Amino acid sequence: MIYKFFWALRAFLYAPFFGKIQFPTYIGKPVIIKGSRKIFIGKYVRIYPQVRMETHGENGVIKIQDDVSIGQNVHITSSSNLVIGKSTTILANVFITNIDHDYEEIGVHILKQKYIIKETQIGENCFIGIGACIQAGTILGKQCVVGANSVVKGAFPDYSVIVGSPARIVKRYNISNQNWDRTHPDGTFLDK
Repeated sequence: MIYKFFWALRAFLYAPFFGKIQFPTYIGKPVIIKGSRKIFIGKYVRIYPQVRMETHGENGVIKIQDDVSIGQNVHITSSSNLVIGKSTTILANVFITNIDHDYEEIGVHILKQKYIIKETQIGENCFIGIGACIQAGTILGKQCVVGANSVVKGAFPDYSVIVGSPARIVKRYNISNQNWDRTHPDGTFLDK
């Protein structure tokens, strides 16, 4: 647990270079932080080693709300406003973005083509499994669960269990019977 002391010290030393870091928060040794002035981190945030966070362009912002845990080797990149809701857990090797690269100009390297920016938001109290990819244009409602290695794109309602590649809803919390019930891929409940 002594390493957490050093991670808290790192967060304290990094604070002047970020848009905002609230304490207590701790940060393991990152791989890269690009555009740190546009990264805002709430209280009780735990960021494990080898994280890569990047903001691009004048509108790129990353907002990590309170009580978020971000595992090892997570890559978060933003060219607009990307929000990770409070009390969310993100396991290792996850990729989260609001950027797609255009590819339609023949003979032009993809990295030299324009960005296609689509709103991406992670709701409160979500759980994102190891190796998941949250693509540009994804909106996760409150308390969504994303399965390991899922490739997620689109809007998903509160209390959804999302799995697969491409990801689809397999369960949702049913308020009427207070159970997690199986669903069709579009999120409508199965008839019993």
